[in-house]
Amino acid sequence: MQDTSGQGQNSQQHPTDTTGVGAAADHTSNRLPELSGNGSFGRPTPRHDGTLKVTGQARYAADHPIRRVVHAVAIQSTIANGRVKNIDASAAEKAPGFLAILHHGKAPKLYRPSNDFMSATKPGEIRVVFEDDRVYYAGQYIALVVAETLQQANYAASLVKIEYDFLHPVIDTDQAMNTVYDPEQFFGEKLTAQRGDPDGSYAAAAVKHEATYSTPLEHHNPMEPSASMAEWNGDELTLYETTQWVVGARNTVAETLGVPQEKVHIVSPFIGGGFGCKGFIWPHSVLSAIASRQVGRPVKLNLTRKQMFSACGHRSETRQKVRLGAAADGKLTSIFHDTLVQTSPVDEFIESCGTTTEMLYSCPNVGIAHHAVRVNIATPTPMRAPGENPGTYALESALDELAYKLKIDPVELRIRNHADTNEHTKQPWSSKYLKDCYRMAAEKFGWSKRNPEPRSMRDGKLLVGWGMATATYPGMRNPGAAKVRILQDGSATVVSATQDMGGGTYTTMVQVVSDALGIPVERIQSTLGDSMLPPAPVSGGSMTTASVLPAIRKACEQALTKLVQTAIGDENSPMHGKKEDEITAQNGRVFVKGSSPSSGNTYAEVLASKKMAAVEGEGFLQPGEERKKYAFQSFGAQFVEVKIDPEIARARVTRVVSAFDVGKVVNPTTARSQGYSGIIMGIGMALMEHTIYDDRDGSIVNSNLADYAVPVNADVPDLEVLFVDKPDPYIDDQGIGARGIGEITITGVAAAVANAVYHATGQRIRDLPITPDKLLQV
Repeated sequence: MQDTSGQGQNSQQHPTDTTGVGAAADHTSNRLPELSGNGSFGRPTPRHDGTLKVTGQARYAADHPIRRVVHAVAIQSTIANGRVKNIDASAAEKAPGFLAILHHGKAPKLYRPSNDFMSATKPGEIRVVFEDDRVYYAGQYIALVVAETLQQANYAASLVKIEYDFLHPVIDTDQAMNTVYDPEQFFGEKLTAQRGDPDGSYAAAAVKHEATYSTPLEHHNPMEPSASMAEWNGDELTLYETTQWVVGARNTVAETLGVPQEKVHIVSPFIGGGFGCKGFIWPHSVLSAIASRQVGRPVKLNLTRKQMFSACGHRSETRQKVRLGAAADGKLTSIFHDTLVQTSPVDEFIESCGTTTEMLYSCPNVGIAHHAVRVNIATPTPMRAPGENPGTYALESALDELAYKLKIDPVELRIRNHADTNEHTKQPWSSKYLKDCYRMAAEKFGWSKRNPEPRSMRDGKLLVGWGMATATYPGMRNPGAAKVRILQDGSATVVSATQDMGGGTYTTMVQVVSDALGIPVERIQSTLGDSMLPPAPVSGGSMTTASVLPAIRKACEQALTKLVQTAIGDENSPMHGKKEDEITAQNGRVFVKGSSPSSGNTYAEVLASKKMAAVEGEGFLQPGEERKKYAFQSFGAQFVEVKIDPEIARARVTRVVSAFDVGKVVNPTTARSQGYSGIIMGIGMALMEHTIYDDRDGSIVNSNLADYAVPVNADVPDLEVLFVDKPDPYIDDQGIGARGIGEITITGVAAAVANAVYHATGQRIRDLPITPDKLLQV
């Protein structure tokens, strides 16, 4: 394995740009020091919200104490196709504590929202709850019962009798092929694309590989089931939610109810995991609101684990045909990636598996295509690295198979096909250290000791396999805003309507403020998860870090400017009458440049002298011209060891080493935790997770955590997560240089596991998950 890019260096040169647009930004400021890591920025920092969580003080959606709250229970369809013929609630209405029942024949008028992601109005399904009497999938909301207590609501709901006109559902993709169509785009990305001549170059290729890879339908299963608690105060609504997007929830609920956005207030300070199922806005958020208005009391609606399987989206199954052509030296000459997915009868969500293939490797001839069928299953939704995760499984598995045909080491094959630029968009990378990731992870893993022959390595009676794959995810960024206040006691606060579902945003917000202002992290309070705060994007697409942290640093600069102006205007200050550019502020003090910090005043002294409670800075930043000049992408490498007991057909992942290039790592502690999380979820995808439907009625057979297997502690091996930790010089103009890490860490894991299974057994399994029944032939 050779890395000719220059280890530790950016593997591509950037053009000179004297305009300041596209060139690495000038991050110097009169007020702020460089983010050099001298403070907490870039260093391991304990979770700022950790104490609240471990002591049970963190309030999740269902935990907020609301006086006179009553409870709602949703009734879901037991068929997957047909109509509601009759709803008999007579017995329920006589039950103890009964307050109300809502359904399509007894509900207020609701409106379809704009369904526009860019304007933050994105429901999970565009069909409004209780819109009509049609049933499109099992688990669809049919009615809602409200009662004084949860037990009474459950009992009353059990007494409601529903009659249906039943139609046979279509669940299987093969049975739905009469509905197949080609979707045009996925969030603006075209789903059919071609450069060069993929067909002709494949026909002429010296070495060819073609195979179909499939992934099953999967569910997110966060630890915290979704919940919504609604309280009206006149015409103003407060919703206590578990959402990855407080601004999107506010806008979407407001449009659905037909009320002004300023009349809806979303509160979601803590989220017990989401992985995408809490990103868009689902019907339970509207149901709690209309029920509360109906009964004139606050209403709490908690979803059960079973309801989470049909009420909050899932990852569609995929069938991916990958065709690779290469020269004898391993250089790719042709790539074609064709994807077939499922979507629902009432909306469209496409698992865009091929979009990564367009740019991941250097190849002159590339084609991608996507097709969808409509089945009687609820609408899919983003699930950690939507598109990229199942897409890299197919592409990286195919590349491993090609490596065996070429007799080239899998890592070496990827290096030979390294893409020095984004050949799809024809842009240079903002930064790229993928070769460093290969080198770092391979050395730590001991890849050079691998015997390349399948079924050649053993540990006693166990078959041992080593596999690897590339990881990647876009470096997304959206508009973000924040406010920072320096208080009279020298402490600070930072607020933004972003979210923290475990990734560590509470902590990284504080780290940026601490480094910019020179105030210890323990004296800074961060607040988020409230739609009344400065707006921020969805906590999805790994965009929070790149969107919110630069805005926070900008707000710090403005706050310090105001503090300096206050000091200059104070006749009792040693800085009185000085020009602004003669004063600097850092490490908790304001002083004249070039002089000792002790010659100036502390922040507290400046504010107290003028009898001011605080100074406040605001920051709002959004992507600019840099997006037209550079391609922003994160990269990584996953190396996996599996051990297989052929006597009982059991595969265990026993070791994982991963390396990631995600720009600057703001907090290695929380970043590494994100790495563990993604890798573990990838192991579940490879070996366990699979939602099973009953073709007869469309119900889910394993809608619980007893039958839907996810990795537990006993399934988790030794994990080592490494970071290149070099800032992206173009991602923002505030010197943060960080890209998100929430999703890249799962990409490539399933492929690396599958490739390791082949190396161990000599048998290629292309249909996930790799369960014992598929290993019985090994």
